[in-house]
Amino acid sequence: MTWMRNLLFFGLVGGGLCTVGFSLWPRSATKALAAYDAPAYRQPEFQAAVDRVNASFRVEWAAAHLKPAEPASDLLVARRLALGLMGTVPSLEEIRQLEALPPSDRLAWWVDHVLEDPRFNGYFAERLARACVGTEGGPFIFFRRHRLVTWLEDAVARNRPYDEIVRELIASEGLWTDQPATNFVSVTSQQDKQNQPDPVRLAGRVTRAFLGLRLDCAQCHNHPFAAWTKGDFEGLSAFFGQTFVGFKGIYDGSGEYEVEDRKTQIKKTVAPRVPFAGELLAQDGTRRQRLAGWVTHPQNPFFARAAVNRVWALVCGKPLVQPVDNLETDGPVPAALQILADDFVAHGYDLRRLIRVIAFSEVFRLDSAAADGVDGDEAEKSWALFPLTRLRPEQVAGSVAQAASVSTLTVDSHIVFRLIRYGEQNEFVTRYGDSGEDEFDNHVGTIPQRLLMMNGKLVHDRVVEGPFNASTRIAIIAPDDPRAVEVAYLTVLSRRPTPNEEAHFEASLAEMKLSRPQRLEDLFWALINSTEFSWNH
Repeated sequence: MTWMRNLLFFGLVGGGLCTVGFSLWPRSATKALAAYDAPAYRQPEFQAAVDRVNASFRVEWAAAHLKPAEPASDLLVARRLALGLMGTVPSLEEIRQLEALPPSDRLAWWVDHVLEDPRFNGYFAERLARACVGTEGGPFIFFRRHRLVTWLEDAVARNRPYDEIVRELIASEGLWTDQPATNFVSVTSQQDKQNQPDPVRLAGRVTRAFLGLRLDCAQCHNHPFAAWTKGDFEGLSAFFGQTFVGFKGIYDGSGEYEVEDRKTQIKKTVAPRVPFAGELLAQDGTRRQRLAGWVTHPQNPFFARAAVNRVWALVCGKPLVQPVDNLETDGPVPAALQILADDFVAHGYDLRRLIRVIAFSEVFRLDSAAADGVDGDEAEKSWALFPLTRLRPEQVAGSVAQAASVSTLTVDSHIVFRLIRYGEQNEFVTRYGDSGEDEFDNHVGTIPQRLLMMNGKLVHDRVVEGPFNASTRIAIIAPDDPRAVEVAYLTVLSRRPTPNEEAHFEASLAEMKLSRPQRLEDLFWALINSTEFSWNH
């Protein structure tokens, strides 16, 4: 009887281990192609919007006597979209699906594939959150950043109109845990003032994030280069002068906004007022509701322009107007910016339509190398080529993780893999250096960043020989070295090697006195540490 119990025990243990193993092993089945409607992109109304954007750039190129760059490859365009909207490179699985389609349908499918992917919802929501509340943790009791990001993620997934999202952020009432949009206000709670939200910080955030204007530069004195005055900024701050924190969360009460003169220490009462287009300000509602309506009013030109400029920057790596939150009130507005802003308003502030129009524009699909005889700097200023921009830290981390997997890493991946990846990527971003709110400052790389890529744990763990890493799986499955090199390039750089690259690495792999998985490990390390991998181009 004892031996039977032992046999049963070992059988149960063995069965349990097999079950766990199969649950952890990545699925080999390829997901079906996402639904897409390519003819919808060829509808006259949509194509007309794209044509207007293209024509505006062509007028500028003609005036500057610039020849635009050649069109980029389908895979390069797909990589740009994946980086801008999901924070990662395409997977080998996705590349295979893309190339299985007719060339004329690839961009339409890829755009819809990205916009339907939960990775887009989460990544895009985080980018919006950075514009709204920055990267700070805020007061622990009164601020729940993850609740705000999750709320934004749901709004993006449902494709809620952008003006609705912004109005709710500015004017919502309630507890920051039950009404996540109120975190936009509660993040500014001041412990030294009975936790009352800070009207000054809120006015500055509203104008920068939603209007693309730096009115907070007039906080202490009149703006030296614009029409804004100190009184303008104080008037905007006054819209938050009746906003308080209570047992039920954020609410609007009574009272007046007061400011103290720094020289005389005399306080004065400031009435709420807007710096321009006062006729758009409603007379009914709470002060925050009135401000929210004014900010998002269809006739407020800065609201749509600011949204377009930020989305363009997320998709293309840099904004049409730099800095992204400093649109000049008296300067010329780029024609493409105004065309896209008008289309954005006309179509109900539809973020997905805006992304689709940008993705189908000629500029987005240009190569990053200037045309023959054209100065690269001049071409970039006029968008006659796609700009070169360094990947942000989270894009580097996401791309390293995806490049190490032949299958697509999504929210459907096993929970164990997701938890490990989440922890590793957070650690990597912390050590690499978070870009913070200034996401579009194309700063140069640092020596510590290069050392982290060359010797850091994330890259090492993702390329070292192992059953789940792409380098090992390709080494086992690829029939020969040429095929292995090609698949490695597709997985890491989203392109095939040039003939010279192919010949170089085939010869190198043949000379190495290592096992094939170890040789592929070295190849993956070299590609991930290449300059090309760290840039959007």
